[in-house]
Amino acid sequence: MADTTKPDVSAVESFDKTKLKHTETQEKNPLPSKENLDQEKTLDNVKHFDKTQLKHAETQEKNQLPTKENLDQEKTLDNVKKFDKTQLKHAETQEKNQLPTKENLDQEKTLDNVKKFDKTQLKHAETQEKNPLPTKETIAQEKADK
Repeated sequence: MADTTKPDVSAVESFDKTKLKHTETQEKNPLPSKENLDQEKTLDNVKHFDKTQLKHAETQEKNQLPTKENLDQEKTLDNVKKFDKTQLKHAETQEKNQLPTKENLDQEKTLDNVKKFDKTQLKHAETQEKNPLPTKETIAQEKADK
């Protein structure tokens, strides 16, 4: 039995190397640039920064939040009770949900009456043809008369 786990390399041994073309290699993982190295040095300087050289500074809040007293004052109903109604202006309201017209109501009543109609009260009626179609003999006779 032959060992089938090894590949056949006979074609490689007889390969003609003169058929190969020259190519330039390209680095896929280049060395870091000077800018990258400078940036890493800056990060190292930040890590080893001496905080004792900093000076103390006072901060000033320019947009202060309201105090508890201010909030309580706004929440009271006293402001509502003291409101001057004379400063209000008159405004006309527009109804957006209009009532149905008399024709719409009549149409709905008619549809309701049709739905409620009792078919058992209808009487049987025979249909009579008032304009019967001509027979074959009548058609043949009219053709012969022409």
